[in-house]
Amino acid sequence: MRGIIVARRRTESPSMREHWTLDPAVTFLNHGSFGACPRVVLEAQADWRARMEREPMQFMLRDRWALLDAAREAVAAFVDAPPDGLVFVRNASEGVNAVLRSVELAPDDELLLLDHAYGAVLNAARFVAGRAGARVTVARLPWPRASVEGVVDAVLEAVTPRTRLCVLDHVTSPTGLVLPIERLVPALAERGVDTLVDGAHGPGQVEVSLRALQPAYYAANLHKWVCAPKGAAFLWVRADRRAGLRPLTISHGHTMAEGKKTRLHLEFDWTGTDDPTPWLCAPTALEVMGGLLPGGWPALRARNRAVALEARATLC
Repeated sequence: MRGIIVARRRTESPSMREHWTLDPAVTFLNHGSFGACPRVVLEAQADWRARMEREPMQFMLRDRWALLDAAREAVAAFVDAPPDGLVFVRNASEGVNAVLRSVELAPDDELLLLDHAYGAVLNAARFVAGRAGARVTVARLPWPRASVEGVVDAVLEAVTPRTRLCVLDHVTSPTGLVLPIERLVPALAERGVDTLVDGAHGPGQVEVSLRALQPAYYAANLHKWVCAPKGAAFLWVRADRRAGLRPLTISHGHTMAEGKKTRLHLEFDWTGTDDPTPWLCAPTALEVMGGLLPGGWPALRARNRAVALEARATLC
């Protein structure tokens, strides 16, 4: 049956496939793990790298700051977020780890996760909790029949007076559930619990408005459903939580004079020598993917959902 679906898609969308460099002999179905980058975006990255290698000192020490700010503005606009709270990281796991390592935990404090959480995030939470004498509690979601009310109740019932932070998936990695974070974030805030949204599969798949959602933290990939190069991801931090947040690597940004850049941006924008080109390509990826269909990103998300539903109906 899968071969039938693939054959039909190949007949219907030859122009769509031409945007990627994927091996035509391989049926690429698992886009969610690492993503795939359009040809035009890869060419843009090659141009950025050529510019960087042509004059490394100028690019790394002078040009990169304004270039990162421009990329930040584009990504912030896409997820409807104030750009002053957005920093670039290499993947959502790095953003999650930065938050977990920055949160101050006392013995017997609790980190609340879900039984659909990504394994790497669960590992990080257990590591951080173990060092502080805290513990990880796991809320069990109703499955496979998961209703909005059932999910909300399952999470809130797991909250205790010792819960300091709840890590919520926007779209669960193992099961593909879109969680009702617009209900959970304010409900947890009313109980004095901060939220860290693991948005690894959010941007590009679902509409994101961080101005409306207002979690304490939101970490997400751009290399998956936005199709930016590998190494493109971001972390957004609410204004009242920025002062205590630190990147995983403390470098020169920790002591640079603030000037026109905030401490948050300085610390995350410079964590040592790296390749910033995946981040600089994010605006190109947003433009390319948003231009694939006449209706832009909303039309692309609708098409992707329709294709997924058709495949489900055929297989099930």
